Order: sequence, then C-alpha cells, then structure tokens
Amino acid sequence: MSKMTAPKVKARKGGDKLTMITAYDYPTAQIVDRAGAEIILVGDSVANVVLGYDATIQVTLDVMIHHTAAVARAKPNGLIVGDMPWLSYHTSVKDTVHNAGRLVREGGAEAVKLEGGHKRLDMIEAVMHAEIPVMGHLGLTPQSVHAMGGYKVQGKQAAAAYELLSDAHALADAGVFAIVLEGVPDVLAEIVTNEIDVPTIGIGAGVHCDGQVLVLHDLLGLGGGEYLPKFVRQYAQLADDAVSAVEQYFADIRSGDFPGEDETYHMPAASAEILQELVAAPGNPDRKRGGDHLMADEAMER
Repeated sequence: MSKMTAPKVKARKGGDKLTMITAYDYPTAQIVDRAGAEIILVGDSVANVVLGYDATIQVTLDVMIHHTAAVARAKPNGLIVGDMPWLSYHTSVKDTVHNAGRLVREGGAEAVKLEGGHKRLDMIEAVMHAEIPVMGHLGLTPQSVHAMGGYKVQGKQAAAAYELLSDAHALADAGVFAIVLEGVPDVLAEIVTNEIDVPTIGIGAGVHCDGQVLVLHDLLGLGGGEYLPKFVRQYAQLADDAVSAVEQYFADIRSGDFPGEDETYHMPAASAEILQELVAAPGNPDRKRGGDHLMADEAMER
C-alpha cells in the first residue's frame, strides 16, 4: 500500500470503504500497519485503554504528543491522525493553531482531529489555514461527556438529528477531509453520508458510512473485562491469552523448566574446567584476600 494522505482519504468518498483504527505506540502502530490500516488515529482514548483514566478529558497535549511521536516512529503507510485533547482547542484560535502545530512538529501527526460542529468552525478554519489537515468528529463526542450527561447515543430525536446534519454540512463546507460520526442512529449517519461531499467514518453509526473505526484494544480483547459499547466487535481475546502465557512462565520458573539449555549461555568446556579448578583449589589465599585479578591472571596463563 502506498502512503495514505488526507487528499487521498477525501478522494475515497463513495468508493471503497476506508479502514481506520487506533494505535498508541510503536508496536501497536506496527501491528495495524502490517494489517493494512489506511488511517491510524492516535486517539485521546489512550487515556482509558492505556493509561487507566476514567475519561478522555484527563489526557494532556504533552501526553498526546508523546504517543503520536511513538506511532510516527513506526513510519506506517496509514495516515497518522492526532487527536487534539480537551482544552487544546477550546480557549482561543491562537492557542488552537499552536497546539495543532505541536502535534505535527513534535508528534509527527499528518492531520489532527477536533470534536464539535459550528462552535468550533473558527478553530478548524484557522488550523487548516496553517496547512494542517483537519478531521471532524460529531455525535457522541467523549470530551463533552459531562455536558451530554454521560456516554449516550446522540441525534435520536428529529431536532437533534437535524442539528447534527447542519454541523456536518458546516464542517464539510469549511474543508475538513473527513468526519467521524460516533454513537448516532444509522438512518442519521446514512443521511449525513449521502448529503456531504467528504467521507464519514463511523463508530457506532451503522454500516452506511464511508469507513469504520474502532479502538484497537477493544477489537483485540486487550481490556480487563470492563464494559464494552454495543458497537464493538471483538476479533480476539488477547488479554486472556497473555494471562495464560505469563501463568505458564511462572509455572516453568517454579518447576525449574525455565531457563532451559537453549536459553542459557555456556563457557567453552576448557575454560569452565579451569574456573572450577581455581574455585575448588584448597587453601587458595587469593580467594580469601579477594584476589580476583590474580585468579584471572592465572587463568589466562593456563
């Protein structure tokens, strides 16, 4: 696969479905790249699935830069999209552009993602004026969890759905190259997808979007058994496999099976024999005086 870019993503509108997934560090970026990810989101979900926080609002810009840079060092073919965390684009246009620039310059992001519709247009347009591609995010926006009263499906009523559609048109007209639709009814996602001229990426938004995204750790079953949203399909149970592997390792330690011959370094037989003779020599005064250098000299002469 050739290197994916924001213009290439936008050009896929109405074409083959776009594949998008999260990654948060060098090894996960390598995994999703080998699997053929076209868009790699360094999501602020790192707060939940990697750092153990309760909400994404607890992650900072410096943390996002740290994880984005780790993903970038894997040099994936997929487009690297860095999530702008809470309060990194809420206070002023100037701060927003500066913070987006840090994600690109220090983190290696090739695009950034911002949550929100009309009220974020000034920030989005300013970032794009700085030649940084922007991906939008509408519907269930996790950084607004307190304002929404929890993680709830958005746009279930006609008025709210129409407002979201209006936001989608505004973002598309502003020039975003794609929009994530999270936690919205499938009929609304279908209407948005049909009406705007940029790709939609669904997560809990039904099958009609131009692409789909999931959190890698959810997909692989790397969590600790915590609640998973309805829209998650798990393709593996790697946490259980990992626990079993570590349990077997501990058992092999206790039984003496690990390390075995293949996992052990050996001396040449002649050198081992000399060492044993030096150690076993009766009344060796050098051992009592800690004469390591004298013993080494003798061993070298032999």
